[in-house]
Amino acid sequence: MNRKQQLFEEIYKDSYPMILQMCLGYMKGDIDLAKDLSQEVCINIWNSLESFRGTSSYKTWIYRITVNTCLQHIRKEKKAKKIAIDTVLYAVTEESNEVDVEKSQSLYKAIGKLEELDRLLIMMILDGQSYDNISEIMGIQSTNVRVKIHRIKKRLKKILDNEE
Repeated sequence: MNRKQQLFEEIYKDSYPMILQMCLGYMKGDIDLAKDLSQEVCINIWNSLESFRGTSSYKTWIYRITVNTCLQHIRKEKKAKKIAIDTVLYAVTEESNEVDVEKSQSLYKAIGKLEELDRLLIMMILDGQSYDNISEIMGIQSTNVRVKIHRIKKRLKKILDNEE
């Protein structure tokens, strides 16, 4: 096994859950689309691996590839007019109970109603990313990230309150 394969396997093992979660947010909870998109992200990582310059961490680099791949997919779908706004499928893990599944479904549905940038930001927060890391990935100031997250949380609360 060559160095590129070893590095890719390490990145895949460490990053796939984060990639899948991000894709799941972009695909509004549709697990099948999220898995397909995650594979596309992994292909893009493989194809770009040799061009990684090391100016940022691998995690930041992978986030950027994931975000760009998700946004490209959404743009393609919008052009093709294949996205049905009200169609939302939910990812359910075998370990979760019904209450968690219901909350998770409601949350992903609410996240799906947000604009693209807001979905990205909240998915990074759910993934446990720091404001500074999000700031670096998105290319906006950390204070702007805090303000945007606060507004997104208020919007999500309003969406979730209206659904009950």
